[in-house]
Amino acid sequence: MGKAKDQEPKLIESERSGPFERDGHLVEVHIYKLEHDKEWVLEVVDEMGTSTVWDDKFRTDRIAWKEFLRAVEKEGMAAVIGPVKLQNLH
Repeated sequence: MGKAKDQEPKLIESERSGPFERDGHLVEVHIYKLEHDKEWVLEVVDEMGTSTVWDDKFRTDRIAWKEFLRAVEKEGMAAVIGPVKLQNLH
């Protein structure tokens, strides 16, 4: 059997993670870290499956959540969703 150090680290997801809807757009907010990491990652996945991950990491999940809300308030949902695909109307 492998040693404990060979095991993959556990992913910890914040209770702040979950769906967020505004302006007719629904996204999934993921705030997570590896069990031994001190900093949290902020990722948003839009309706088309496009993932946006912040370059910066955050000291707490609360700070990550506040940064997400700040981006949405300042720049709108366009800041956290990928380009909208145009539908062929013909």
